[in-house]
Amino acid sequence: MDHPEERAAELPDSNESPERDRPATRPDPIQRTPGPDLAGLTIAGITRRRVAWILATVVALWIVAVFARQVTDAGAAVDRADRLRGENTGLASLVGELHQELDLVQQQAFIEQQARANGLGGKGEHPFILGPDAPPLTANAPGSAAVRLGAMAPRSAPLDVWLDLLFGPSG
Repeated sequence: MDHPEERAAELPDSNESPERDRPATRPDPIQRTPGPDLAGLTIAGITRRRVAWILATVVALWIVAVFARQVTDAGAAVDRADRLRGENTGLASLVGELHQELDLVQQQAFIEQQARANGLGGKGEHPFILGPDAPPLTANAPGSAAVRLGAMAPRSAPLDVWLDLLFGPSG
């Protein structure tokens, strides 16, 4: 057990100062003196509150800009999806037309017609081929788009027909 005398010997005397027991320290060559407190100074009217408001405004504007960008990106995505739907509809109709054309070219009548065009007709048939120096057909030649079987020809007044015969076409 501890004896009270030993504890008393360990305690420093109240007359002795603890600073005397410390070794002497050299003074700092660069003496740092506390400067004036700058927290109270405002630079050009900028206070902490104003800086906080400016920072909050910048953050709010940044959030609005990011949100606006997301909205425009979403609108662009919707427009692109609509455009792709329209293209898909057009491609689906093209596929349908190509299936109809495939059905047409697989018919025996079409195959025989193309064979005749290449000189592969029957024994009694004579191939008909235009010569390389043949002039182009006129617009109203038989078989042309202007004179199709069952197409209604535009009717002119009899007086216009006579004037065209006597003086030539008007236009």
